[in-house]
Amino acid sequence: MKQAGIFLALVVGALLFVFSCENPFAPGLKHDFEGAALIVTDQKTPEDVLINFKYAYNFKDSLVYADLLDSSFLFISKNFATEPITDLTWGRDVDIKTTVGLFRHFQTLNLTWEGTVYARYLNEERTLKEIKKVFSLVIDGGREIPTIRGEALFVFKKKLFSANDTTGIWRIIRWEDLSSF
Repeated sequence: MKQAGIFLALVVGALLFVFSCENPFAPGLKHDFEGAALIVTDQKTPEDVLINFKYAYNFKDSLVYADLLDSSFLFISKNFATEPITDLTWGRDVDIKTTVGLFRHFQTLNLTWEGTVYARYLNEERTLKEIKKVFSLVIDGGREIPTIRGEALFVFKKKLFSANDTTGIWRIIRWEDLSSF
């Protein structure tokens, strides 16, 4: 009986020890990070998507970035290197490849959302939302490349998982870079 008590105490002690330890190589999500509920959100709102967008850029996380974009995603910008200025347009696959190249090429990226110009729903079902944001992007500490400041126009689409689903997740279907370099 005494051995059973010692064994039980050792098992309970071991379980308490194991469950009280935190793995520093696989930490959990942090709460209350710069006003956000989580570092990486579950994208239940368009604003959550923008939190994840900032995270993806600042931590150069291409997996998080890829999850932001809907399969119908379209990027639109201006090519100021041409005369006359022409439009640049590409889809999801090219955007992910371009962004991964950006992440690999530069040591640090620091994206900051400076403010919201406006936000509005585009349909009665409230499954499409447009948000115009002001941003700044500092590349490699701003030593060689000046801080990029501009505006971006995003259109988000809520993806419902079934006809009865009311939660769903949001993704970007259109990103128009309105910056003029």
